[in-house]
Amino acid sequence: MDESLSDHDRLALALEGGDEPVYLKSGMSPKVLKDLRRGRWVIQAELDLHGMNRDEARHQVALFLAECQTHRHRCVRIVHGKGLGSPGRVPVLKRLVLGWLAQRKEVLAYCQARTTDGGAGALIVLLTA
Repeated sequence: MDESLSDHDRLALALEGGDEPVYLKSGMSPKVLKDLRRGRWVIQAELDLHGMNRDEARHQVALFLAECQTHRHRCVRIVHGKGLGSPGRVPVLKRLVLGWLAQRKEVLAYCQARTTDGGAGALIVLLTA
């Protein structure tokens, strides 16, 4: 399952408003992303990747997405952290998670979480039904 999540940078992520990560699957209405960014979706589940290495995080993201599909969760939060505990204080998992999510067919959109939901250390993800 987690083999489907490559670390290779296969896409150029759209950055809107500076360095805020956003993704919208091709063919989706920009309104979907706008609503997601405004917090109009209820967060139904959360995954916290703090303290995990790259391989552990990749595996947990794959398991989490599969579980969310089973439970029919549409909007979830993935906390990747801000990299404050990483060497050089670089958010290694953040970049990886962005790429992993953009490769998944069940991911329709994602955006950086609002400050109250984790800000630059988390993503809000919209999944297929």
